[in-house]
Amino acid sequence: MSYTSLSQLTDRFGEQMLLGLTDRAAPPSGVIDAAVVNRALADTDAVIDGYLAGRYVLPLAEVPPLVADLALAIAIYKLHTYEPDKKVDTDYRDALAMLDRIGKGTVRLPVEGVEPAGSQSAGVEAIDRERPLTPETMTGFI
Repeated sequence: MSYTSLSQLTDRFGEQMLLGLTDRAAPPSGVIDAAVVNRALADTDAVIDGYLAGRYVLPLAEVPPLVADLALAIAIYKLHTYEPDKKVDTDYRDALAMLDRIGKGTVRLPVEGVEPAGSQSAGVEAIDRERPLTPETMTGFI
């Protein structure tokens, strides 16, 4: 399951932008190259899975709107072969920062999660050890 799709990219960024980013044929074919888009979507999924793997069961059964939005920002950035404009770059960096917060648990997704690793105890463990200073061992000092 992909976190976003060609149709969602087209809705968000427009057919003209995607055509300019994906039509790499010489001479240009005039159509969006689905293979280029699919490669960017696979790269996007890999990035997102890398951040979510330690906290959530993958693949996600349902894609939360936040993850879909982050996937759009990452995918459009990945489609650029040259330096993207400032907005695309800023959105990409913001998406990675949000994924980092999700991976650390600061931001939670409404999906099934992985139980975080922890200790087996449910509280504080106190160990009562032998006291080295007793009246018997302190003979001559008291």
